[in-house]
Amino acid sequence: MSEQTEQTVPGESGDVGEERPEARLERAVRAAEQALIEFEIAVETFRVEVENFSRLHHQKLGPMYSRLDELDALIAEARAARTGDPEDLRRARDARSLVMPMPGVDELFHDWLDSDGISDDAAAMLTDRPVRPPERVRPSEEVRRLYRELVRKAHPDLAQDDAERERRDAFIARVNAAYGRGEEQLLRELAEEWAAGPAPEEAAPGGSGELYARLEWLARRKELLSLVAKELEDSAIGSMLRMAPEDPDRLLEEIAEQLLAQVSEREAELAAALAAQ
Repeated sequence: MSEQTEQTVPGESGDVGEERPEARLERAVRAAEQALIEFEIAVETFRVEVENFSRLHHQKLGPMYSRLDELDALIAEARAARTGDPEDLRRARDARSLVMPMPGVDELFHDWLDSDGISDDAAAMLTDRPVRPPERVRPSEEVRRLYRELVRKAHPDLAQDDAERERRDAFIARVNAAYGRGEEQLLRELAEEWAAGPAPEEAAPGGSGELYARLEWLARRKELLSLVAKELEDSAIGSMLRMAPEDPDRLLEEIAEQLLAQVSEREAELAAALAAQ
């Protein structure tokens, strides 16, 4: 190979070793920022799924759990009435204490009244008309895509000053609310609103000290988010959701079938206990 071909052209790979340390540090900070945002998106997505699954779980299965508690109390009371044994009487009192009391009028109509009077759902329940079905367990794939794109663009951690952070915080709060409700059209409108807003400022390169401080802050933020993620995963609803991540609706149906079978067993046991009195 000739001496001329061995020479390195300025700006090509031979200059990489002469790159400023601050430039490499800046790239590391930007990569860490994006990684943190992706992690936050994953945590928020799972939080929404857990919250919606919990709501749906309560709506669909709550009455069955209440019925089981009531049947257990009735069975224990029937047994105590037959035997008069102090221990059976204690068990009957304990079983009755687990039964949820009937709600008061204010609690019963909580969220049923709106500015025009009784809500549509309440009116439907009182007139035997169909009630709106519970919300879906999770947002659709399109909603999830829109949400991820918005968060990547408008995340508060990308702000360059306090005023910009406040603007982004308020905007992302609206994005999170729309995502939690699965409102695809609203997310599209928010995307248009963000695009029409002021262009975000480019991050000004910082000194080594500032960049290291930023990396440390990002690491601490990741640790806090990891704790939040673990708490969600270890919760009862989170554990249930992880059992069927691709079809949580089917999981609810399976649990409902099991509870219905238990209700039938308890009702038969109660009938036998009453017949023995």
